[in-house]
Amino acid sequence: MSAVSGNIAHAASEKFVLISHAPDSDSWWNTIKNAIKQAGEDFNVTVDYRNPPNGDLADMARLVEQAAARHYDGVIVSIADFSVLKKSMENVTAKKIPLVTINSGTQKQSQELGAIMHVGQPEYEAGKGAGEKAKAAGIKSFLCVNHYATNPSSFERCRGFAEAIGVDYKKSTLDAGQDPTGIESKVSAYLRNNPGTQGVLALGPDSAGPTLRALQKMGLKGKMWFATFDLSDEIAKGIQDGSVQFAIDQQPYLQGYIPVAVLAIVTQTKTTDIPTIQAKLKANPKFQARLAEYGLTPIYGPRDISSGPGYITKDNIAKVLKYAGQYR
Repeated sequence: MSAVSGNIAHAASEKFVLISHAPDSDSWWNTIKNAIKQAGEDFNVTVDYRNPPNGDLADMARLVEQAAARHYDGVIVSIADFSVLKKSMENVTAKKIPLVTINSGTQKQSQELGAIMHVGQPEYEAGKGAGEKAKAAGIKSFLCVNHYATNPSSFERCRGFAEAIGVDYKKSTLDAGQDPTGIESKVSAYLRNNPGTQGVLALGPDSAGPTLRALQKMGLKGKMWFATFDLSDEIAKGIQDGSVQFAIDQQPYLQGYIPVAVLAIVTQTKTTDIPTIQAKLKANPKFQARLAEYGLTPIYGPRDISSGPGYITKDNIAKVLKYAGQYR
């Protein structure tokens, strides 16, 4: 476990905690840690970061219970598993401690838990947005390479894409497993057996890399329409050379910064009215400066703020790479 606190000129009056499901080994969350530090500085609050070192969700539930017992002024939690975390998160709201949910989970689950709002990337909408771009490019058939089929929400990405182009997602989805060699051979076999396939969607770097290698060996890299979720060095090179159309970006920085800002507005202005909170956030010059500097675009909904989908293309890849792993 680690703690992150903002370096501020005078004592912060509020203290929040962000509890993630990520093990210590997961570097993806470093961007979120950086974001909560900067939000703490911008809004004059202190923010702790807590996580289960090995990613154990029972440990995470205990951390949430501890947060409720310590009477933080606000709590931020990723809904890694609704059933496992529900009771401990309800302990937070039962004590009238403001709660914001992030990353995993759905807006509906967030509401059920009594959270003020959810900040994350709605998976179906992210897939659908990518599918609409594919449809505009003339794509009428595709393969969805799913390397983490054990996560039910992953299929929402495939379903959204499929429905946008008007096909059955079940027939177009490959349970690829997590072995790189296995992914490559399964993708190759699918494309040989379905030669009419026009496009490929990978659900992240773990499946994108092996898929790109399969396309290269089949002479299809740069010829077949290809997009993926998230970013890696290999994907970035593909965007630059044109073999990857775009990467769907959930903008993790926003999943750290926005919840802290929202809790600061809630506690400092004594309001939980979503339009008022959003208006104050949009009017904050420090927040707007962060967005401009890192090239980030939040999506404001009726009662939630989505961190994605954003899209990394040739047009913005330079700015993304400049801050990759730090603020992007």
